[in-house]
Amino acid sequence: MSDDQVFTVHGDAELTARAGHLFESARTEFLCAARDLRTWSRPEARAAVRARMRDAATPGFTARKLLSPVALADEEARAHLRLVQGAGALVRISGSPLPHETILIDRRVMILAGRENPAGREYTVTTSQALIDGVHTLFQAAWDSAVDLDVYLSGDVPQLDADGRTILRSLASGLTDEVAARRLGVSLRTYRRRVAELMERLEAGSRFQAGLRAGELGLRGA
Repeated sequence: MSDDQVFTVHGDAELTARAGHLFESARTEFLCAARDLRTWSRPEARAAVRARMRDAATPGFTARKLLSPVALADEEARAHLRLVQGAGALVRISGSPLPHETILIDRRVMILAGRENPAGREYTVTTSQALIDGVHTLFQAAWDSAVDLDVYLSGDVPQLDADGRTILRSLASGLTDEVAARRLGVSLRTYRRRVAELMERLEAGSRFQAGLRAGELGLRGA
């Protein structure tokens, strides 16, 4: 890519086809910020990110992964992050919403993830140093206030079963009670009772607070 080049791709398939080589170009630093482990969801993109995390064991190379608590929604995700950490990467959990889901490569290339939509995510790839420096500063600020994975997981976290996590995701996604109840396979009355029980367990005074509290706690399942 030439200086200050910017281009947009649609979906992970096009991302890996047009920018996959950029993942492999990392030599000194690979930073990844994501809400959860599905941001780079297609196998090719996921494999590229994981490969760079494994490079953390290479002298002179730094790999950092910053995630929101929702990334710890299930044991499989937590186990994966422990493996990433065991390979030498630094993993932290941010207590604040991440303003950008992005990858920064050697502070010279940035891949910024857009919102999810039915056609797939839109990604912006740029070498603009001004943009990269600005997002790097945001990443560093979020990193400095985040908590190491081991410390976060060792906290006093309530256990939520699969239904509880499903309800929380329904609340976070803005589904109506009727739709959420159908997806869960329960009556509207039962769904609302479970929401109330969940709010009580999370010590939340509103559904919005329940979502925030669940994020703080990592949506940890039984």
